[in-house]
Amino acid sequence: MSRDARFADADPRPLALKAEDEADLRVLSSLVQDAVLTAADISFDAKARRLAVLLTRFRWEDAEAASGEGRQFERVRALLVVSDVMRVVSDGISPDPDTVLELLALRWFPGQDGTGRLSLDFAGDGTILAEAECINLDLRDVTRPHRAVSGKAPSHPD
Repeated sequence: MSRDARFADADPRPLALKAEDEADLRVLSSLVQDAVLTAADISFDAKARRLAVLLTRFRWEDAEAASGEGRQFERVRALLVVSDVMRVVSDGISPDPDTVLELLALRWFPGQDGTGRLSLDFAGDGTILAEAECINLDLRDVTRPHRAVSGKAPSHPD
């Protein structure tokens, strides 16, 4: 019989990281690279000034160990929350809620007085820009890791 996954079930412990500067953001970007999601998994709450993205990320932090041990590569559902967001615009992202997106990178473009724009760059030239007061992101795994359906690590031809 199947049951819902809990944080306590995960081994190793679920990832929970915060980004407050560009160095932190580079780490988060590397961990969400090649994450997949649908357009329906993106939500902006203007009143709370929060952009939330539910994604299925490849577990890059485990890839080398999995390869060395001959284990299956894994993915995990994770929640990426961007706080202190003043406005969100998108370009090249289909409004169809079933559209599958692949997240390639998170980039920060500084503005004045600590403000700036966070760019979520997707395969196929889709972009979401979040105008924010500062870098304030949280990434948290919300399920147990599961076998990557493809059985392969994502690759990026040069």
